[in-house]
Amino acid sequence: MKDYQLLDSGDGQKWERFGEHVLLRPCSQAVWRPMQKIKPDAAFTRDDRWAFHKKLPKSWTVMHGGVEFQVQPTEFGHLGLFPEHADLWEAMRPLVKKGSRILNLFAYSGGVTMAAAQEGAEVCHLDASKGMVDWARENAKLNHLEKAPIRWIVDDALKFLAREKKRQSFYDGIILDPPTFGRGSKGEVFKIERDILPLLEACSELLSKNPLFVIFSCHTPGFTPLCMRHLLGQTMPKGEIEVGEMALHSFGTIAIPSGSFARWTP
Repeated sequence: MKDYQLLDSGDGQKWERFGEHVLLRPCSQAVWRPMQKIKPDAAFTRDDRWAFHKKLPKSWTVMHGGVEFQVQPTEFGHLGLFPEHADLWEAMRPLVKKGSRILNLFAYSGGVTMAAAQEGAEVCHLDASKGMVDWARENAKLNHLEKAPIRWIVDDALKFLAREKKRQSFYDGIILDPPTFGRGSKGEVFKIERDILPLLEACSELLSKNPLFVIFSCHTPGFTPLCMRHLLGQTMPKGEIEVGEMALHSFGTIAIPSGSFARWTP
């Protein structure tokens, strides 16, 4: 059993199965009552600590959305997988053409990168954290993509985009999942309210002559689907914009709202 499953949620928490292990983590959106009683193997507490009720391996592998991930409990409560993003990369797959140049910004552990590479794309994977890029490279090995045409970049997103513009390096598809607040590889500060318009404008300038898509996702409160539509509408060329709410869901459970997305296509 290697897949991911949301088991239940409520009382400000969520119970998830990552492979063989059931984990309990805070979830502020889950203001309803849980539907069942589940004893977790480990829980991430409100004081940012893991409480282990049984011995777990340091890391293990999980399959989700056609991609295999190495997961492990981190000090931030993350495990190296944001399951709600799988719907976005699954919707992306049929848009990717073999040999397409795809840019994945704020790429984290590489779910989108792996999905695009599996479809035959050339991928540029960028994250400001060397540790996360190294983690994503391990995921590439798990998915037998170590020889796939993937560029692994540790850099600040805005600085990288500016250099790519000078190099006239264009992309057929761009995916970005910017944080509310973050730091670049050299300590550069990213604040989404200040930097999101320049970031999207820079992405638009790097689209190829025959672009396929721009997929923009966000977990920042206030960045609703309507807000995301306005942002892409002001920065992307004329085209179609689809927006919606991301959700964490599994059969038989209450879906958890998990941010917003906007997808531009020509």
